[in-house]
Amino acid sequence: MTKDKNKLAISAAKLYYQSDFSQADIAQELQISRPSVSRLLQYAKDQGFVRIEIFDPIEDQSHLSRKLAHAYELKRVIIANAPIENEEDIKRYIGRKGAEYLSSIVKDGDIIGVGWGTTMHYLSHSLTPHELKGAQIVQLEGGITLSASETYATEVLERFASNYKTVAQSLPLPVLFDSKEVRNMVYQDRHIHRVLELGKNANIALFSVGTVRDTALFFRLGYADEEEKSFLKKHAVGDICSHFFTMEGNIADLELDARTVGIDLNCLRHKEYSILLAGGKAKLDGILAALRRHYANVLITDRFTAQRLLERTTK
Repeated sequence: MTKDKNKLAISAAKLYYQSDFSQADIAQELQISRPSVSRLLQYAKDQGFVRIEIFDPIEDQSHLSRKLAHAYELKRVIIANAPIENEEDIKRYIGRKGAEYLSSIVKDGDIIGVGWGTTMHYLSHSLTPHELKGAQIVQLEGGITLSASETYATEVLERFASNYKTVAQSLPLPVLFDSKEVRNMVYQDRHIHRVLELGKNANIALFSVGTVRDTALFFRLGYADEEEKSFLKKHAVGDICSHFFTMEGNIADLELDARTVGIDLNCLRHKEYSILLAGGKAKLDGILAALRRHYANVLITDRFTAQRLLERTTK
């Protein structure tokens, strides 16, 4: 009798949960009463024939966020629920999450340092207007380019200034000088020095990680020659504010770095909020190196990258 009941309960459960039959349809199919179908379905659950799992992406991502924050000693991890693993979509979703998070932490008197690039472009387009008293916006790296490639440096600054009803301080310099002597001489200009100091004193820093692929924005800007590109592709895994670093988080090319215009990476380690916004397979090693070196204390990434970062903690 029990064997027959088990078989009937499993048949009813398959029709109900796998074939989307209604209880009335099941009753007709199995030639039993509708109340009997209800009892069989309950019996199937009680006996463990049916296990119902509910996937809650919000709860699941919250758990993943906490594990990542603990593993990489971060004060916060925010995961953007990009529907597909497409680079442009990932940047867009991360940018939106970045704007949401920034809106939750900004206050009067903040100094907000911003990088440039596509992710920052999307973030700036998602900012919520908020008048801040005494707030300042400052550029964290040189933004003048030698090519038609768009860094969005000026646009990002203007949008931040407009949304927060303040004035942005730009860094009207190339991202890379021909020599460290020229860069150091320019740094002595009191106006440039003031902007650089403001960046150092920013309590909030927003930036992404670049890659060392041929399509990397830094390479497309026309600064690095072929020899420098080849060296960076071989030794670096990414860059933050145009400072290229190795898998260990060390500067990859000291000579090139001495000519670079951008906030010192060690300054990022001491910010109240050092917010890294990056995702995608191509940026995984760069993100990992930055987190291991503690260049960021807040990470905003996509769900695919978050899972890979968690997997890398065990390797």
